[in-house]
Amino acid sequence: MNARKTLSIVLAAACFLTQTASAYAHKDRLEMSLSYDFQRRMNMSKVLKRTEVPEENQWKLSDIFESQAAWDKEYQEVKELTQKAAEFQGKLDQAETIKSCFELEDDISLKTERLYVYAHMHHDEDTADPTYQALLQKAKKLSVQVSESLSFVVPEILALPEDQLDAFITNPVLQPFKFTLVEMKREKAHILSKTEEALLAQVGNLSQAPQTIFGMLNNADMKFPKIKDENGNEVNLTHGSYIQFLENPNREVRERAFKAVYNTYATNKNTIAATLSANVNKNIFYSTVRKYPSVMEMSLYGDNIPKEVYTNLIDTIHESLPLMHRYMNLRKKLLGIDELHMYDLFAPLVEEYKMDITYDEAKKTVKESLKPLGDEYLNALQEGYDNGWIDVYENENKRTGAYSWGAYGTHPYVLLNHKDNLNSMFTLTHEMGHALHSYFSDKALKYRDAQYTIFLAEVASTTNEALLMDYLLKKSTDPKEKLYLLTYYADQFRTTVFRQTMFAEFEKIIHERAEQGEALTPQLLSEIYYELNKKYHGDDMAVDQDIEMEWARIPHFYTSFYVYKYATGFSAATSFAKQILEEGQPAVERYLGFLKSGGSDYSINILDKAGVDMSSPEPIREAMAVFEGIISQMEELTK
Repeated sequence: MNARKTLSIVLAAACFLTQTASAYAHKDRLEMSLSYDFQRRMNMSKVLKRTEVPEENQWKLSDIFESQAAWDKEYQEVKELTQKAAEFQGKLDQAETIKSCFELEDDISLKTERLYVYAHMHHDEDTADPTYQALLQKAKKLSVQVSESLSFVVPEILALPEDQLDAFITNPVLQPFKFTLVEMKREKAHILSKTEEALLAQVGNLSQAPQTIFGMLNNADMKFPKIKDENGNEVNLTHGSYIQFLENPNREVRERAFKAVYNTYATNKNTIAATLSANVNKNIFYSTVRKYPSVMEMSLYGDNIPKEVYTNLIDTIHESLPLMHRYMNLRKKLLGIDELHMYDLFAPLVEEYKMDITYDEAKKTVKESLKPLGDEYLNALQEGYDNGWIDVYENENKRTGAYSWGAYGTHPYVLLNHKDNLNSMFTLTHEMGHALHSYFSDKALKYRDAQYTIFLAEVASTTNEALLMDYLLKKSTDPKEKLYLLTYYADQFRTTVFRQTMFAEFEKIIHERAEQGEALTPQLLSEIYYELNKKYHGDDMAVDQDIEMEWARIPHFYTSFYVYKYATGFSAATSFAKQILEEGQPAVERYLGFLKSGGSDYSINILDKAGVDMSSPEPIREAMAVFEGIISQMEELTK
């Protein structure tokens, strides 16, 4: 991916999601938890304010900027540097000049990234805090100004004669920027004139409006009603507590939470449909002016991924839907119910078995499970535990879900909303997988080569999960515990492969409909989404009509054609984990090489060098074989 992704607000947001690779992912990954202890863990009558959260459970953003004054100083430096950039305009025809320009560009980009990340993460601590709302807007506007000031660079270099550009690619002076130049040449057909590029840079703020509006509505303004628990007590329903309610052994509580959430989204369906439609139309605008055949192909182009990878995923998962339907039947049997509803998907299947895991216990277990990766990896993990990388618990108005983020030159950060359950332990290892991918890439590579693509990002996080699951299953001697873990693992396949592929198919359909001129009304969006749920869950599932509104609560859809990478990443991770556990050190060395490769080559090539070929559907089929084995083990344990 072009390393200049921090130079506009559009690309800055992409960088946010690229480096984390799951900025919003765990809003839905939360649906993989099976543990539940309502009385102890679900005292939702009080959510802490940010000021009440103990310092040891907060991340240390002071490691980026020690004070607001330091932020302001760097902000002014960037403003001055953008003026200096204009000195290069019209002069990019010599290797030394291009080198100096790229070095300045990197300096500006990194400083802008630091400013943006710091403001955004402070905003995420309390999305209703006006101070950091304003600071984030200031950082966004600066990103657009930076993008505009440097928008001449690519068109000017690409306007050079082909033989001169080829000579620059092989010029020793420009070797640190060779991959950038190769990428520029590849993207030449989609780069516009200087004037047009400057104009697109100026509309950067407008292009972020759909995502920004949805984020504020979803995280700050939308409130769910209180619901009654199994004892008749009124308790708060929040984004953070929703899935825990769906884990309640009491079916009426599950149904009440389910209906309350989707009734709330239904009351806002027109507004949310308008924001999603605006986001799709924005995508169509960019794909049209940049001369891509479709939005999907534009979205895949940055990672140099053929569209067949996307369509092959959907087709391969369609082949495997009988496995999903088989798992739904097994879940219905284990729950002992006549009809399986959508709100039953998260109910515990082994009610007698409880796994209540504190944050400290989760850290220890994760570290034990990652021992196959060796001391270099474990030492970096411990550094993250000990040195303010992680923001641990939910607080009032904190961004939901989980992510890993950061800026080059400073350690990575991880946002959690930790609950004492199995899912939160998997979320911890997942996000630390992202964090350590960034950590090793940043240590090994220079700024622009260190930033890996979204396509690669989910691999490191999910490899950690696979190793944790292997550790837990091998350690387990209790059939109930083993069934509990297998069920959790099966739900990882359900949510990370099947569910994300369903999301990917939904995105494909709505973009194709819009590209054909159809209006994306709330009715059409609900109809498409409901039919997909019926297809993916099978005839034996009672697909409640309420689920038709789920499209309205998925933040992924504002980072279009992103979610398919969860499924491809999960498949690659399954292969990596298998190699690490079976081969030992040779596989570990290949894997660490992958982590240290950043974005220094095309994603497919980086994976291939490390031993995983994602150019074919075989890794997905291999993952499906693992899923079938899990189901078979569960069926055997429940005879």
